[in-house]
Amino acid sequence: MLYLLVSFLVAAVVTLLVIHSSRSHAHFSADVDLSGPQKFHAAPVPRIGGVGMFTGLLCCILVAAFTARPDWKFGAMLLACGLPAFLAGLVEDLTKRVSPAKRLLATAISAALGSWLLGATITKTDIPGIDWLVSSAAGAWIATVFTVSGVANAVNIIDGFNGLSSMCVSLMLLVFAYVAYQVGDVTLALWALAGVGAALGFFVWNFPAGLIFLGDGGAYFLGFYLAEIGILLVGRNAEVSPLFPLMVCIYPVFETLFSMYRRQIVRSVPAALPDGIHLHSLIYRRLMRWAIGARDARAMTRRNSMTAPYLWMLCLSSLLPALAFWDSTPLIAVCMLLFIVTYVGLYRRIVRFKTPKWLVITR
Repeated sequence: MLYLLVSFLVAAVVTLLVIHSSRSHAHFSADVDLSGPQKFHAAPVPRIGGVGMFTGLLCCILVAAFTARPDWKFGAMLLACGLPAFLAGLVEDLTKRVSPAKRLLATAISAALGSWLLGATITKTDIPGIDWLVSSAAGAWIATVFTVSGVANAVNIIDGFNGLSSMCVSLMLLVFAYVAYQVGDVTLALWALAGVGAALGFFVWNFPAGLIFLGDGGAYFLGFYLAEIGILLVGRNAEVSPLFPLMVCIYPVFETLFSMYRRQIVRSVPAALPDGIHLHSLIYRRLMRWAIGARDARAMTRRNSMTAPYLWMLCLSSLLPALAFWDSTPLIAVCMLLFIVTYVGLYRRIVRFKTPKWLVITR
């Protein structure tokens, strides 16, 4: 509990300081673009929320070292490995000059460092064909770098509404912490909880008022942290199904894959092109009917904040089966298929203006 509390308190205090000092640095730290397809805020807001989270975890490491806890070195190496992903995203948040390719490259470097320093390497997947690939050192390294970079990018993609990505990642890390504790991996459980604390320290200022945004630095770092914990959990504990981390992360991962399919195959546009028809964007535009037409800041903020809980529920729909069947690959595979069918069915109904009535909020 100490790790969770320290990371939470420090992240919350540092994030509050960033918010209160925003006038002095808004010219380079604020998101001033209010017109993009995924822009829903009414005024410029600081987008360097990752600073508080990173600081919270850093202080957690210092406290662990000061109290002579043996696992402080693990936390220090994990944070050091994530530094390239965090810094590349933070520089983009401050300068708007770091391309997505460069940010993904930095995240790939973080993944490679994690594989080298922590042994966070995918060596088994229980997926025919992929298991053959990861049976070699080179194949395992490629699969690991691709997976970590993909999860980090997926967390960044769902970072579009107040409280969405930070709460989802907090819930996912909680599930990892629970299973790590169940199999006796206390070190991994503690640092998963430290990640939960850091994310929640940001969350309390981001939801519902949207006083600060996660930014690319925060999103890429959170995604990296989540992926590393999941890979290490499987690699260090043979009883955990290799599909378990994928089931935990399936909401942002499938959102990314489905978006790539929708853009490149259905619409014939570049897969990296931003658009406003992600599932979370559709929920914002078509389910929040009580705010249609309202453009004042208060109404837009309320409409924004009411979107995230829908996706929290979707995220939970994958986490509960993961908790129940974390040691069974066949059952997790079935649950993954059910999630995909549910997601696609829900998306098709909303995009065709056939939203189930029980999902719609009215005045």
